[in-house]
This record gives sequence, C-alpha cells and structure tokens, in this order.
Amino acid sequence: MAKPATNRMRARLAIMMGIIVFICSGIIIGRLFFLQIVDSGGYQEKALNQQLKSVSISAQRGSILDRNGNILAQSATAWNVFVAPAEIPENDYENTVNTIADGLSEILGVDRETIVKRCQNTASYYETISRKIEKDVADQITEFITETGVKGIHLETDTKRYYPYGSLASTVLGFTGSDNSGAYGLESYYNSVLSGTPGKVVSITDGKSGEMPFSYRKMYDAEDGNSLVLTIDTYMQQVLEKYMNQIVEQFNVQNRCAGIIMNPQTGEIYAMSTKPDFDPNDPQALGDSREVEKLESLEGEDYTATLQEAQFTQWRNKAISDPYEPGSVFKIITVSSALDSKAVSIDDTFNCAGSINVSGTVFHCWRSYNPHGVQTLTETLINSCNPAYVQIGQRLGGESFYRYAESYGLTTGQTTGIDLPGEATSVFLSEEALTRPGMVELGSASFGQSNKVTPIQMITAVSAAVNGGNLMVPYVVQQVVDSDGNIVSTTEPTKVRQVISEETSALVAEMCEQMVSVGGRNYAYIPGYRVGGKTGTSEKLDSDDDSKKVASFVGFAPADDPQIICLIVTDEPDVASPAGGTHAAPYVKAVLEELLPYIGLQPQYTADELALLDVTVPSVVNQSVVDAKGSLSIKSLDYTVIGDGDTVVRQVPAGGQKAPRGTKVLLYTEESGEEETLTTVPDVTNLTPQEVSRVLKAAGLNVKFSGVLSDGGDYVSVRQSVTADTQVERGTVVTVDFVNNLTNER
Repeated sequence: MAKPATNRMRARLAIMMGIIVFICSGIIIGRLFFLQIVDSGGYQEKALNQQLKSVSISAQRGSILDRNGNILAQSATAWNVFVAPAEIPENDYENTVNTIADGLSEILGVDRETIVKRCQNTASYYETISRKIEKDVADQITEFITETGVKGIHLETDTKRYYPYGSLASTVLGFTGSDNSGAYGLESYYNSVLSGTPGKVVSITDGKSGEMPFSYRKMYDAEDGNSLVLTIDTYMQQVLEKYMNQIVEQFNVQNRCAGIIMNPQTGEIYAMSTKPDFDPNDPQALGDSREVEKLESLEGEDYTATLQEAQFTQWRNKAISDPYEPGSVFKIITVSSALDSKAVSIDDTFNCAGSINVSGTVFHCWRSYNPHGVQTLTETLINSCNPAYVQIGQRLGGESFYRYAESYGLTTGQTTGIDLPGEATSVFLSEEALTRPGMVELGSASFGQSNKVTPIQMITAVSAAVNGGNLMVPYVVQQVVDSDGNIVSTTEPTKVRQVISEETSALVAEMCEQMVSVGGRNYAYIPGYRVGGKTGTSEKLDSDDDSKKVASFVGFAPADDPQIICLIVTDEPDVASPAGGTHAAPYVKAVLEELLPYIGLQPQYTADELALLDVTVPSVVNQSVVDAKGSLSIKSLDYTVIGDGDTVVRQVPAGGQKAPRGTKVLLYTEESGEEETLTTVPDVTNLTPQEVSRVLKAAGLNVKFSGVLSDGGDYVSVRQSVTADTQVERGTVVTVDFVNNLTNER
C-alpha cells in the first residue's frame, strides 16, 4: 500500500514545477525577444513580401528610324490574355471553365483542352492563354466577358514590335523575342538602350493574394526606352535590295548574296543587306522558298534540325559575319601597298606569259590562252592579271605585305568595330607564312586567295585605299534620342589611322576608274560620272567542289572624290562560269546609276555622251493623233498608232519616262483589253547587241543598251532590267547591260 504524500514532498514538487515553469517562461520570453527585437527585420521583410502584390508595367520600347526619319521599327500596344482560376466560383466551376474554354478557343484559335488545363490550377491568379493580340481581338474578348458575365478572364496591356517595311534591312534590324528583348541585329546590340525601365504597381494582399479591403497602392512609372536614328537610308536600301533580289533569282545563288553601300569618307552605312532574308514581323517563317521545299519531305528530328538551321542562316548578317576569299578585289590593297611603300611605281611594267611558276607552284592567268604580255601597272589592274600581281607581291615582300594588310584591318583577329552584333574576324596568313622562302603563300595572297575577310572589312579597306588613305570605323547608328526627342548621343566619324598617303590613294582611285572604262572593260561605266571599281572572282579553297566560286564587284564615285561606294558579293551563283564582271558588276552599276543623282551628284557629260543621251518621252494623251506624231518626231521618237480613233487615250512608254532616241511609242486611240496589250519578256542574257535587239523587238518591246561603247568590241549581254518571263505592256523599255566578252574577267 502506497504511503500518502507528505507535506515536504508536496512542497518539493511545487518547487520543481515552479522551476520548470520559470525556465520554460524564460525560454519563451527569450525567443520572443529574439524574434521581435533582435531578428525583427528579416521577418518583417518576409511578411511584407507575402502581403505585397507587385504588377509590372511594361516600358515602351524605343523606335528605330532611318536617317530621314522613316520608321523602320516601332512598338505599339498589344494585349495578353490570361485566366485566374482562383477567381472561378467553386459552386459553378465546371460550367464556367467550359464557357471560358469554348469562348477563348474560338476567338483566339487556341486549343480548347489547353485552356481547360490552364483553368485546373485553382490556386493560381495568372495562367497565360495568348500573348500580344491585336486590338480587334482584344475587343472581342472584352465583348465576350460582358455578354457572358464569366469570371476569371483578364486582359493586360503589353507591347508588340512592328516593322513597317517588312523584310527591308531585316538582317541589320534583327527582331525581338516574346519578352520584347532584342534577339538579333540592332535590336540585340542596342537592347539596353531601346528597352527602357519597367514600372510597377504595388498593393497589399491577403493570404490568397487577393487585394485587401483597405487601400494601399503605389505606382512607379515606367521609363520609356530611347530611339535610334540610323545612317541607313530607306530609299538606298530599297534600291540595293531590288538588285540583289534580281541576282539571287537570275543566278540561283546557293549561299546567299551580301551587299553594302557606304560613305567612304565617313564610314556611314547607307544600306546593308543579305539575300534571301526574312520578315522580322514573323522571323520564324522561312524567307527562302528553296528551304521551304526542303522541309516538305522531312519529319521528326530531321525536320526540326533542318528548320532551325535554315532559321539561324536567314537571321545571320552575311555582310559582317561570313568571311570569304575576296579574289581580285584584293588587288586594290596589294597595288596600293606596293605603290605606297615605293616597291613599284606607276611607270613600271610587268610581263604576263599566261602563268608564273613560284617554287614549283604554277599560278595561271585567267587569260592564259592569250597572255597579256608586257603591261603597265595600271594595265595590270585593268587586266586583273594574276601573274603580274604575283610579281608585285614579290617586290613588296611578305613583311611589308603583312604590315599593310594589318594597317588596313584585314589580318587575323581584326574587326572593323561596326556597331552590330556577330561581326566575324578575318582569317589571314601569318607574317611567318608570308615571309617563308619560296614565297608561294605570298604569291596566292597577292591576288586575293588564301585569305578570308568579311564584306564589311573589304569595303572598309577599299574605302581607305581611295578616300585619301584614311581607315574609318563603319557605323549604322547616327544618334540616340530619348522619348521626348532630345539627343542623348551622336556618333561622329572615327578615323582609325592613315594607311597610305593621299598621293598614293589618288593614283589608286585613278587606276580603278580606268579599270571600269578603258579598253572596253565597261563594268560600271555610267555616262556623265567618273566611276571606279574592281571585279573579283575567287575560288572557295575550303570546298571540294571547284565549280563553287564567289563573284564580287566594288564600285565607287566620283573617282576623284569618292562619296559613295558599293560592294556586292555573290556566293556560289549556279551558273557555268561565275565571274565578278558578269554576276556582280552590272548590278553595282545599276545601284550607282540610280543613287548618284539621289545623293545630289549631277552628271557632267562629254560631247560624245550627250549625243547618246536618252530623251524624255512627252505626254501626248488627249492630243490628236496628228499632234502626237509631231511631238514624238521632234524628240526623235518613233510611234505606232493602235486603234481607229482620232485622239490618243493612252501611250506606252508613258510621258515623263526616259527612253533612247528611236524608241517606238505605242499610241492607243481606244481602250484595249489587257490580253491585247501584255507581252512576255524573253531571256536576252548572253546574246550580242544585234540578237538582243531582234528578240525584244519581236516581243513588241523597246530596248536600251547600256555599256556598249563605239570601239567595235565583242559585247555580250549580262543583265536585263526586267526579269525574263515577266508580263509587261507592249512598248515597255527593257534596259540590257553588256560587257566586252573578250576582256571579261573569269
């Protein structure tokens, strides 16, 4: 039997319980002191984070404008559609979800099951359904919400990037991703400048992230991004792309075509393009129909891999990212270096026997079947004679050759510093290789093989060779302006160094001018203008296919004070004999012919040129047939009357157009059906002037010859202004470019 508790035992128990209570109370009080006093900041921050709801306010992305203020890229308001499943009433959940899914799938074209799945996350207040919808679609969503009274659908404002000119300058501009950040091109390079700073709205929420009944709300305004004003000129860009599209189409160019127009004195880029390209409004879509055809027979991983490769290729700016063998265009660099170093003089002569043997390696001339023989220095450039340039390179020497190439910014590892992402470096022979005994490497490098440079490096170097000797940094952004139009920064022309003397530069420019127009090599001859230039036809030494070549041409004007320079590089034209004189030069000529008057350079004609000038076709619509005939005869124009009326109701060519003397103007005295007035343009390339005239006249078309000089040369047509198989009105003037077939560099 247990003993009853004594008073002493009860007292001890009470004391022990008191001690335990005291210790526990002390621990609790200490912990509360630590949490509320010592470590209060951290917990206050956590509580605040749980109670505060922050909603981001998008900043307006800055615009991109050309040098004349034309908008090339801009942002406009768009809307994102999202659902808040936590707001869907529990007592009507299934019916509400079905209503939401049916309505949104019909309006947005989103899969219904995807919308249902988004609505199943009932703790969420934000499940994205569609992003960046247009205003008309957003209005349909608002109307649907109003009509049905459904809860849980929301619209939030966002911005969407628009490119008003479509694919124009797309590889320069780049595009933005779904988060409005720049992905390629200027959009990427200047992303931090264009993006601005997002704002936000902060409010207090309850435990379910719903706003509290009492008000706490603070707004931090977004700061809009700055805009870019480019050196690009929209019209000049359109002209360049027009002729590059013709090159790609006519010659089925396999590895794309790159073109650049630049101010050689300042480094300003007036136009830059790669063709085929893409539409930045829909950058995922392929712009090259040939790539689309490849995908038709693929599926699965092969389809995905091929699609991604094609997309990355079309986004790539070939003009700055793809090094190539420049071929004979590089002879400008070789001859300018040799002249400046006094290794050669303008009066020196060089012999061409059709080939030259350098330590067992034979370098052939393109005209080995009929060697050039003894030539002056200027004639070596006119004739583009490889054996002569091997000799010039030998006189210059490997060390000096390398030093000048380095000064021109062409040696391995160098870039121009253009303000665009993805600029590649050149791949150039080392000084050690160029100075090896035997000089084989120096021999091939002297005429533009064995080294790779980018198109932007090549045009920048040639600009230095003809602008007085100054190597300039090319650039595409002229100014940065804020959202109020205030100028934030301005890019000034930057001279890197003086590469050659002004005297040497003047000699080289004069040699390039003679290359264009002397001896029938009229690759870019334009009446009234002094144009200089150089062809280039290079082998692709890293290819197993000897038929794959790069055809290029660089042209500038005026030759005595260059204000504009254009380079077009055609990579792997799918033709029998690729040549810079045939597959690039006529198109540079066409570009310059349109742009020289545009930039304010007026022609100065010789007496012979004046005699051959086109006349302006007078407008004779609404005149009597008799008066119309008289007006045309005064202008040395022919005519044909179509119809039995007495008054001219329509004419082709139209009044105000330029046409050669003798052009036949069709005078319609009554309206005719379209089928009666249209004709199909035939292919007249690779024909003599006589053959071209006969074929076009048979098709009811007028012809304008370009490049045919009165020297009795053996001319062949290389380009026509209207693509073959195009439907045009009878009487349309088709301009056909010719080169001298006997001297056309291959």
